[in-house]
Amino acid sequence: MYAVIQTGGKQYRVEEGSVLKIEKLDIDSGENVEFDKVLLVQSDDAIKVGQPFVDGGKVTGKVTSQGRHKKIKIIKFKRRKHQMKQMGHRQYYTEVQITGISA
Repeated sequence: MYAVIQTGGKQYRVEEGSVLKIEKLDIDSGENVEFDKVLLVQSDDAIKVGQPFVDGGKVTGKVTSQGRHKKIKIIKFKRRKHQMKQMGHRQYYTEVQITGISA
């Protein structure tokens, strides 16, 4: 059984027991979180597709940690102009372990 959920402007395919790194949520580690924007649920032989969301669809998870991704380097360079700009960015994330899927 799997589901497709929407959170943080992105869509994720989740299964029970899977671990995700999603956009930062203001929830402490160890607390539970519910995702109600479920776009698709697939069980044994039936597929439920929402328009846009599945009615009564819910995915629950447990926040395992908060953190930051590896640094992404951004370089802007103009040749023959003696101009170069370097920047870096580290995006915050929340790590969630999926505990249940219900449709």
